[in-house]
Amino acid sequence: MQRISHWIGGQRVAGRSGRSGPVFDPATGQQTGAVDLADVGEVDEAVASAVAASRDWRRASLAKRAAVLFAFRELLHARQDDLAAVVTAEHGKVLADAAGEVARGLENVEFATGVPHLLKGGYSEQASTGVDVYSIRQPLGVVAGITPFNFPVMVPLWMCANAIACGNAFVLKPSEKDPSASLLLAELWQEAGLPDGVFTVVHGDKTAVDRLIDHPDVAALSFVGSTPVARAIYEAGTARGKRVQALGGAKNHMVVLPDADVDLAADAAVSAGYGAAGERCMAISVVVPVGAVADPLIDAIAARIGKLRVGAGTEPGTDMGPLITAEHRDRVAGYLDAGAGAGATVVVDGRQATLPASGFFLGASLVDRVEPSMSVYRDEIFGPVLSVVRRDSYDEALALVNANPFANGTAIFTRDGGAARAFQTDVEVGMVGINVPIPVPVAAYSFGGWKASLFGDTHMYGPEGLNFYTRGKVVTSRWPDPASSSVDLGFPRNR
Repeated sequence: MQRISHWIGGQRVAGRSGRSGPVFDPATGQQTGAVDLADVGEVDEAVASAVAASRDWRRASLAKRAAVLFAFRELLHARQDDLAAVVTAEHGKVLADAAGEVARGLENVEFATGVPHLLKGGYSEQASTGVDVYSIRQPLGVVAGITPFNFPVMVPLWMCANAIACGNAFVLKPSEKDPSASLLLAELWQEAGLPDGVFTVVHGDKTAVDRLIDHPDVAALSFVGSTPVARAIYEAGTARGKRVQALGGAKNHMVVLPDADVDLAADAAVSAGYGAAGERCMAISVVVPVGAVADPLIDAIAARIGKLRVGAGTEPGTDMGPLITAEHRDRVAGYLDAGAGAGATVVVDGRQATLPASGFFLGASLVDRVEPSMSVYRDEIFGPVLSVVRRDSYDEALALVNANPFANGTAIFTRDGGAARAFQTDVEVGMVGINVPIPVPVAAYSFGGWKASLFGDTHMYGPEGLNFYTRGKVVTSRWPDPASSSVDLGFPRNR
């Protein structure tokens, strides 16, 4: 059985805490490895290594940093299939989806390679007589990322690419459910020429997270996960004077207006609702058909569900893999009974699908006649359950979306440009798709929601990510006239 250890100081370091957690292949249900879980002392060792490395890395030229990032980008591209295979083995998503995850992470590295241009400051010559003023951005020091199980490659690359490009040392605490991809990333960073200690991996659970929050040498924390944990990390981190960006949960709506192309909307709902078994913070979990489009749309979605093939992510032709654990699968399935008990109609019950005999599988489910008071609507299910909340008008659909405490992503499907433009203006959500079901921004923009989906003022990756991992400084300079040794400092004088 594989032992998954930490990466500290440029090498794998076996855990000494005596604690470990199981790692499963979700497609078989079999344990394939054990990951070391760090204690406080091991986290301190990891941070100390990062602190030492950050002293030289922050002084590395922008050209040097960019060269390392370019080399890392090439290695990522070359090893894309290897990374995807590791993700599928421990997370369960189909290989094509895992390869897409790596590709989206690669975009963020490509953005960060432009750091010599992206960190250019401003300059004002002769702001006052003989005075020049200019701005610079400098790294924070050691920063940490706490990342979720559903994107074990992409989300770490959302964070570490910009953090390292800006001159910081980065400590990654990946999910203990699928930790192996983080070690492959560490090896690729090392092969790209990144100095030892600039990228560190420390595995663990709440003990490791709490120590990273509390450690005085960790200047900033980036987190992606559930809203309760995001709120707790934000409050604890900022109370200790740290910079924190904590992305929480979601309940993403897809509004379908009566004029929409039903086939296009149904295809989008199925791919966005059931891709990666619904384990995406940007998955569509609520379809909001407006008026008479509801019945034909639901029929079209149900027909497509019947054609989905559920199985191991390595099998050709598989559309949807397993969920991450047996416990999570059972929790997701429980919402079907809860919805039916509250008066909703289970149109397609994923428990009745043809499923593999072993593994943590659940078929795609469709629940109609859902109302906001039901748990199937209120909670972030994080599984292949698509709820339908019918509304009679555009205004009612907009009000439903805006009343939800989550505000990560939303989409509208329509042929009416005026309605789409009004929606993008009036909807109170951080990321909006127009005939695009999962509006994850490209790397040149930044990712993040509103309300209970984001704690902190700064979105992740892109330009806002660069700002998060740097501090601004303004320099005001005056030099003596070469013809004179005197310097007028500009103080007022009595005459």
